[in-house]
Amino acid sequence: MTEVNYVNEADFQSEVLKADKPVLVDFTATWCQPCKMIDPIVKQLAQDWDGRVKVVKLDADENPNVLMQYDVLGIPTLILFKAGEVKERVTGYQPKDKLVTKLNPHI
Repeated sequence: MTEVNYVNEADFQSEVLKADKPVLVDFTATWCQPCKMIDPIVKQLAQDWDGRVKVVKLDADENPNVLMQYDVLGIPTLILFKAGEVKERVTGYQPKDKLVTKLNPHI
């Protein structure tokens, strides 16, 4: 299975905004039950899109400035960035097929 690494406020710009391909960021927290439910789906997407989309996680509790910058008010929130811009946002648990339908047009 493809490894999904964590990013933080210090490397968010270089790892996400300046990436050479689309980046899906999973805003998550260890205590969040819906985050745990969506985690296997995020890992599947990382594997399915390996080489085409970079998939990373961001701990909401440890990186509040990034959450404020992108108006993340609830978790889990998935944001797809492309060329440093937000292209799609999904908040709350969604099944894989719904996520793919929303995100695929931007990939």
